[in-house]
Amino acid sequence: MLPEKFLLRMKNILGEDYGAFENALSEPSVRGVRVNTTKIAVDDFLAVSSLSLDKIPYLQNGFIPESADGIGRSAEHHAGMFYVQDPGAMATVGALDIKRGWRVMDACAAPGGKASQLASAVGEDGFLLANEFVPKRAKIIVGNFERLGIKNAVVTSLDTSRLAEMFSSYFDLVLCDAPCSGEGMFRKYDEAVSEWSEENVLACAKRQTEILENCQRCVKAGGYLLYSTCTYSVEENEGVVERFLANHPEFSLACVKDELKAVTADGLGKFKEARRFYPHKSRGEGQFIALLKKDENSEDLPTILYKDSAKSPSKADEAVARAFLKDNLKNGFSGRIISVGEQLALVCHDLPLPPYSVFMGGVLLGEVKKGILFPHHQFFSAYGADMKRKVELKRGDARVEKYLGGEEIDTDITDGGWCAVTYEGVALGGGKISGGRVKNHYPKGLRNK
Repeated sequence: MLPEKFLLRMKNILGEDYGAFENALSEPSVRGVRVNTTKIAVDDFLAVSSLSLDKIPYLQNGFIPESADGIGRSAEHHAGMFYVQDPGAMATVGALDIKRGWRVMDACAAPGGKASQLASAVGEDGFLLANEFVPKRAKIIVGNFERLGIKNAVVTSLDTSRLAEMFSSYFDLVLCDAPCSGEGMFRKYDEAVSEWSEENVLACAKRQTEILENCQRCVKAGGYLLYSTCTYSVEENEGVVERFLANHPEFSLACVKDELKAVTADGLGKFKEARRFYPHKSRGEGQFIALLKKDENSEDLPTILYKDSAKSPSKADEAVARAFLKDNLKNGFSGRIISVGEQLALVCHDLPLPPYSVFMGGVLLGEVKKGILFPHHQFFSAYGADMKRKVELKRGDARVEKYLGGEEIDTDITDGGWCAVTYEGVALGGGKISGGRVKNHYPKGLRNK
């Protein structure tokens, strides 16, 4: 049962559209899939996927599957070919044309859907800082980034006030997908309904205002600040934007892409360029999107980056890692090798690692033991497609389920050593070849059971 006060508020917002909205709330929630172009092109995915898909009109790589049953156990999902994501959530990053090579930040990034969109959009010449204040949720981002093969990201768990101090006027785009009252998720999560109150709406609006204020300090002149929530309340949406613009005349509300504008409702009052994503207008859950542009002639704050906290490995361990990469990758590698606890990591971006609360700084290569590097799963996922030895599995191959279940599989590769295991050309994981068999190194916690 939806809260009566919420329904009355929505009647005031929607007017004659309220009946269609109420009917939509009685329907099942919608799950979408976004093709992970970091690992596979859209056309290539469509050629090999077993899913029956409907195209999302406002996003080139977004689709809605006919059925999402068992989708998380599929080989395509294990290989990181796609990310399961609400279509409304995909719409946020689809609001503007993101340039390759941009520096971007997602300030409230868990579980990582929008952040991984950003990482793919800017490419390996660009850079993503994915931040999540709650450490447990920051770990979820790392797990998703590992599966998706993302190289160009740092994952942190910092208060946005610290980000404001550390990255003044640094980013081309900052996404502030602020924590909210979750009204747009009512048909998806029962707890969102049970936790709703007008008092919580006002508390969220206050917190969102503070977070947005911190985020704006990180945007460089001419850059963008993308504010979004998954709620409908005026207080958390237009109200937050109104206060922000009153205090920051250097920012203005910008137009989103035409494709997104066509399937969303205008923002309320004088904020018509903002977008409201409703389930009775588009398939997906609720979302509010406001694209804010910083004046190109505004004065940038001085950017004083901290001292890089990355630790260098011993010369011996680095030599082992470089030899491993030379022996196993066809096209070599670029970047620096750092030490992360007992592991080594390959960093392909130039951002100095923050001094604390870093959950991912680069791609984990593995651990050196007695002069031998034992590769990490993240290395196979990110670099497996470029490995010299690849056990290439296809749809319908019985070895696919064996590998995902943790079993050894056969191979006709006679050259022993570390190998990538690919599915339809996309890195699935890794193993070690010996005597015509692949010893399975797919992590136990990820296997189909």
